[in-house]
Amino acid sequence: MPPFFRFWSLFLIATLSELFYASLEHQLPVALAHRVAGAFRAISHQELRDQVERLVLALEDRGLAPGDRLAILAENRPEWAVADLACALSGIVSVPIYATLSPGQTAYILRHARARWVLCSTPEQLAKLLALWPELPHLEAAVLMEGASPAVPERPVLAWAELLAAGAAAEARQPQVRALVRTQALRRTPGDLATVIYTSGTTGDPKGAMLSHGNLVASVLAGLAILRVTPGERYLSLLPLSHIFERTCGHFTMLYGGVAIYYAESLQTAPRDLQEVRPEILLAVPRIYEKIYARVREQVHASGYPSRLVFHLALGIGRRMAAWRYAEQRPGWPLNLAWHLCDHLVFARVRARFGGRVRLAACGGAPVQPAILEFFWGAGIPIYEGYGLTETSPIIALCAQGQMRPGYVGRPVLDTWDGRPFVVLAEDGEILCRGPNVMLGYWENPEATREAIDAQGYFHTGDIGDTDPAGRLRITDRKKEILVTSGGKNVAPQPLENALRADRFIEQAVVIGERRHFIAAILVPDFPELRRWARHRRLAFASDAELVALPEVLAKMMRRVARVNAQFSPYEHIRKILLLDRELTADSGLLTPSLKIRRRAVDQAFAQRIERLYAEPLTEG
Repeated sequence: MPPFFRFWSLFLIATLSELFYASLEHQLPVALAHRVAGAFRAISHQELRDQVERLVLALEDRGLAPGDRLAILAENRPEWAVADLACALSGIVSVPIYATLSPGQTAYILRHARARWVLCSTPEQLAKLLALWPELPHLEAAVLMEGASPAVPERPVLAWAELLAAGAAAEARQPQVRALVRTQALRRTPGDLATVIYTSGTTGDPKGAMLSHGNLVASVLAGLAILRVTPGERYLSLLPLSHIFERTCGHFTMLYGGVAIYYAESLQTAPRDLQEVRPEILLAVPRIYEKIYARVREQVHASGYPSRLVFHLALGIGRRMAAWRYAEQRPGWPLNLAWHLCDHLVFARVRARFGGRVRLAACGGAPVQPAILEFFWGAGIPIYEGYGLTETSPIIALCAQGQMRPGYVGRPVLDTWDGRPFVVLAEDGEILCRGPNVMLGYWENPEATREAIDAQGYFHTGDIGDTDPAGRLRITDRKKEILVTSGGKNVAPQPLENALRADRFIEQAVVIGERRHFIAAILVPDFPELRRWARHRRLAFASDAELVALPEVLAKMMRRVARVNAQFSPYEHIRKILLLDRELTADSGLLTPSLKIRRRAVDQAFAQRIERLYAEPLTEG
């Protein structure tokens, strides 16, 4: 698409169906790509259009109508994207479900959304659905994306290929599908409901955020106006498409920008996929960048003293270089020369882990530790932070090029909307947002909608924040997660947890202390680092469980915590710790699918150990 036309198209596109057809004008050989029999197979824009239009016709012929809910229970794959786009064109409301959710959580969403159809990725996902089917009175049919449909007595289960074949047989009606965009009587409108996305549910049952076509398009255009992409670039999709960040920024935005989307098989295969795809663009949550940083650091500390010395010298040079790069300024020649030497010895190897071509990385979902930002920026991998929620489609703020500041998520993407400020801070510091990105409300939950969106139309994010003189927004904590000690002190856990995770011996941290007389923390050590230290000290242990039970280890970890305490007020100091012998995961139910801590679940899982921790006398010093 010519640049002049693309500029004006920003003002013409108001729905996802219009966005889809505009994206097809790129006519590139790779729109989507996924791994088949060990190698990536590409789907062109022409193939994508054919599959989407055929699915629209097939769903219509099967009786699905605008407003009906169709759930997608699948991992990232081209069929996910095709189904989502077909729903957008036909007016069917898509309901994405994380493939990793438990059967109970899956049943709740399907039942609450009253989904008529479910598209399942694999036989395993279909088996989960079949077991739940008796609990789902509104469910009429299931579709299996992978392979032939099994014979299931009294359960209508179709194969994906069967649906597309039915759509292909009606190919003469494909112009009718395109008329959905052009014909006034048929076309979708910005206010039409496009999708219901259920929040991760860190507390209580998840709520279904109703997002319109206009909501999602507003975020796509806001993102593209700040962070530029080039048609033909490659993007590796790592986050679940069920996640609003990936759905808007990694799916609709990349598609509209003409960026080829390559689906990683899983987070476990990401190192291999990065090497093969060699993407220019990458989106992730902080946990992914933290893990890459931890593995680099682990390898360095396992090397000899000369390697460790070179690495730490490079860190210092990279930190100085990052400060210049945040503002898109050039340093003097001495620093530039030193950086190129460090690049040859260290940084080029870091970039090679990402495939060697990443020019734009973005992060959302939670704050990134400033030390990790400095590391990657210093290595030549710019990571831009942003901020938003499912209910805001998601973009509220985004770091623009040349305006980076660690700890801040950038300026709000709009100054005003409809004559009022786009973002305001309430008296207690809560961030409120009013704009084209704000959801229509919560599905079948008017009470929760009234609590979230006030009479002036401002959505109450539940996040506490402030701004700097340049208008950049900083998130300091979640309003509902503020801990109130028995002494009446308010303690924000997130800054403490971020500072703890910055320590090389700490992998995960959960700060506790609600209605208690002091603050404590549940810690998961960085086990490679801790094992190395323990072996150097010649401590005897046969497992990680034995390792964290050693008094020497507890004392070591408390010394690391004491360093963090020095950064905070005395009433915020962590006085005791509980060491775990395994990582908190989404599979265990202790993290959300987007890798946020489920605090209530953590409290319940370790309730007895927490009680014993607080029952033991507190020793001073």
